[in-house]
Amino acid sequence: MGFLENLINGVSLGSVYAIIALGYTMVYGIARMLNFAHGDVIMVGGYVSFIIASSMGLNPLFGILAAVVVCTLLGITIEKVAYKPLRQSASLTVLITAIGVSYLLQNLALLIWGANPKVYTSVVAGWPKLMLFDGQLIISAETIVTIVVCAVIMVLMVLFIHKTKMGKAMRAVSEDPGAARLMGINVDSTISTTFAIGSGLAAIAGVLLCSSYPTLMPTTGAMPGIKAFTAAVFGGIGSIPGAVLGGILLGIIEVFAKAYIGTQFSDAIVFAVLIIVLLIKPSGLLGKYVPEKV
Repeated sequence: MGFLENLINGVSLGSVYAIIALGYTMVYGIARMLNFAHGDVIMVGGYVSFIIASSMGLNPLFGILAAVVVCTLLGITIEKVAYKPLRQSASLTVLITAIGVSYLLQNLALLIWGANPKVYTSVVAGWPKLMLFDGQLIISAETIVTIVVCAVIMVLMVLFIHKTKMGKAMRAVSEDPGAARLMGINVDSTISTTFAIGSGLAAIAGVLLCSSYPTLMPTTGAMPGIKAFTAAVFGGIGSIPGAVLGGILLGIIEVFAKAYIGTQFSDAIVFAVLIIVLLIKPSGLLGKYVPEKV
């Protein structure tokens, strides 16, 4: 049962990475930039949910809704203030700005909430566990909810991108912003919407992450953010199914590495696998090679 338990835990952890990676892959696919502050938006979502549900004693559902609203507004603000003025700048300038925004959010969280870790109460605390094989395999409610939420989000995102007017506008902007603007598409509004959706997903990921790993601090989103970016590249950045596949595979690899090799080597193994995959298929597992236009 150990193998099956590790597999399920890996899928659960990978589902969190997948939800975070969706934000990375959407922003890169449409705005062609890497928002390295995305991981810290996860942390903000965790703190907002913690304050509403734990400190104020309200229903956890209100905490989730508040986290989504706050992170969505935060994502729009970051895009308007930090990234929009640099839209025509070199990619290195945008990258440095994103790192600066990341450290800004971490330090603001440190000033507002302090450095002491908070003990996060799971949003599904008290929910029954699933017991299989006469109790030999126990699956927590957090694991089940995380996997189900990831599957639902992926389906909704695919439908949104392919069936809605805004989704079609996003695809047009990702192909050619100039041509999309000539066709009457508001490129600025489309990019802002992308940041809003990605940041809302980050809030949900923050709640799920803190529910499974209940220690909350200003640096909570840093490593999951990096691993989710790795997952997006692993699966093929710019591809929604690729982000989900990359996230789940990364989670499985990490959990199995911790179980069978050692906790201290798990992160190294995760990034080593990424390097090997990119050497074999530079565009990622589901990514497409796009020749550079000269």
